[in-house]
Amino acid sequence: MVDDTPMALELVQSVLDAEGFHTLAAENGAQATEMARSHQPDLILLDVMMPGETGFETCARLKSDPATTDIPIIFLSALDDLTSKVTGLKIGGVDYISKPVHAEEVLARVRVHLRIHSQNRTLLREQRARLERLRDAQQAILVRPEHCPDARFSVYYRPLEEAGGDFYDVLSVDPDVVAYFVADISGHGVNAGFLTSAVKALLRQYSGPMFSPEDTMRGIGSVMRQMLDEEQYLTACYVRLNRRTRSLSVVSAGHPPLIVVSAAGKAETLDMESEPLGLFSTAVLQRRDRRLRKGDRFYLYTDGMIESATNGNRRTGLAQLVEACIRNQHHPLESVTRSIVGDILAEPAKAPDDLLLMAAEANL
Repeated sequence: MVDDTPMALELVQSVLDAEGFHTLAAENGAQATEMARSHQPDLILLDVMMPGETGFETCARLKSDPATTDIPIIFLSALDDLTSKVTGLKIGGVDYISKPVHAEEVLARVRVHLRIHSQNRTLLREQRARLERLRDAQQAILVRPEHCPDARFSVYYRPLEEAGGDFYDVLSVDPDVVAYFVADISGHGVNAGFLTSAVKALLRQYSGPMFSPEDTMRGIGSVMRQMLDEEQYLTACYVRLNRRTRSLSVVSAGHPPLIVVSAAGKAETLDMESEPLGLFSTAVLQRRDRRLRKGDRFYLYTDGMIESATNGNRRTGLAQLVEACIRNQHHPLESVTRSIVGDILAEPAKAPDDLLLMAAEANL
């Protein structure tokens, strides 16, 4: 419990102690941060308005530290306006209780979030165990356009070795929402290839109406961080096409930019500053939203597509890929990816990296 008012600390502490909880008290954010690191509590009750560092700032620091990022935080504050509540939840709080507090409410919420936290830890352990078994299995079967006709996509995929580190998937989130995913696990060979099975399983688990695109990427990253070898990482691009709203939502994690080509042949690259998954405890993700029209196409790909023909010059390679997408805008979707690859590479089989290019058309 963190509060600069001794009376408030004593009140909440007495309520919890009476029910058998073991409690620790801190009077400011700096003290709370040190105690959280050393004691690893199961839950933090955090005041917002404190001298020096606010509770929001303390929460941000705790969530950015790998040692404390998973500890659930409930805000207790006299600030009961909607803006404050939303701010607290956005920066990582799991709940927000307005002061003056009521003993029954505090107990109920503490118990709920402790149960959720315990269940999540159990699920995470079970999930890690399952993914370790998947890592020793063959690469998951990749979805084909005929398996998901409503998605209106085609793909060109040629791994450098028998088991490549590039991966893609397409799935229906609901009848009007389709998700497209492309990823590149650093390295090649059997280890990288087997990890794609884990990525596929995580993508299916974290894709659904209850998860935002950012939630999907964070869910994948949180588990893959435990799976990847030291200095290994994952770049990815996750796209949701919502036919109801005619919108495209794109989240990138250190991945080359999505290319959008309008039905009229005008191209745009959705550049985003972001970090790969796996290198850091929390990756910086960015999201871009864009409206589409019927006949617009968008292209997801891995870096082999923009580096193989230019000796690693990504800027030149991206320009070449964009021009190839424009030239082939009216090529049949079923074979457009093969045509684009042929435009860029005279001998794709001799490319020094995995090649993956996915094209999808807005079916609105």
